[in-house]
Amino acid sequence: MRTALLQLNASDDPAANLLDTTRLIADAAGQGAGFVATPEVTNCLSMDHAHQVQVLQHEADDQTLKGLREAAIRHGLWLSIGSLALKTGDADGRFANRSFLIDPAGQIVAHLFGPDGSQLAQYDKIHMFDVNVSATETFRESASYRPGGRAVVVDTPFAKIGMSVCYDVRFAYLYRALAQAGAEVLLVPAAFSPVTGAAHWEPLLRARAIETGSYVIAAAQTGVHASKSGKSRATHGHGMVVSPWGEVLVDMGTDPGIAMVDLDLAEVAQSRKRIAALNHDCPFEGP
Repeated sequence: MRTALLQLNASDDPAANLLDTTRLIADAAGQGAGFVATPEVTNCLSMDHAHQVQVLQHEADDQTLKGLREAAIRHGLWLSIGSLALKTGDADGRFANRSFLIDPAGQIVAHLFGPDGSQLAQYDKIHMFDVNVSATETFRESASYRPGGRAVVVDTPFAKIGMSVCYDVRFAYLYRALAQAGAEVLLVPAAFSPVTGAAHWEPLLRARAIETGSYVIAAAQTGVHASKSGKSRATHGHGMVVSPWGEVLVDMGTDPGIAMVDLDLAEVAQSRKRIAALNHDCPFEGP
């Protein structure tokens, strides 16, 4: 599958971000992409909770989701929306950091069934970025976003896809569970901190690929992000694709744009045959 990675410099203006994203999707389609991946918080990158309350929408009303579904139809391609920041009905007012897979008919792929039989058509980021990177860079994602609680593998005509978002990448057990459930491609859309990105981004992505024998596709936000509230944020960029053997096939650097890569699932099968670690779990007692 010819795959396009989009690297964005999203602002806190969802309408402007949608225009930029749909333009890049059109460019990717023109280059033959059948699958396009966007980064985390494609619709709105903001550090200002009050501003988010004003501009974010519920899933049913979200104009970015609507516009990107229409783009998938227009260009006849599969689309991974890395994530959207969305309002929820939670009493505490926290948002969801929600990832979607859209098919060429514009449908949100209903790939999972809840215990009550309801269709769950998205993945909510599980691990919240609550960290003290430095004296001047502190994040408390859980203050504004509520975590998800269910891992998701999507069966598409071209690959089984495991979904995750950004900080999830530090939790290797999630990716092992996705791969053991059949995932051949692991998505890690992100808005990574420049400090942690410089130190950890590439080794974490390569580790997740090597451990599972999977392709890792990590679309990223990049640069200093414009903010109407004045609370700006910077992100690391370096959107990447890593092969099942751990080779970096794409590194997008720090410029917004598109990168193209061809996925060959035979590489997944070959890597897992050479080192069948997914079948070598051993029981042990805890320390």
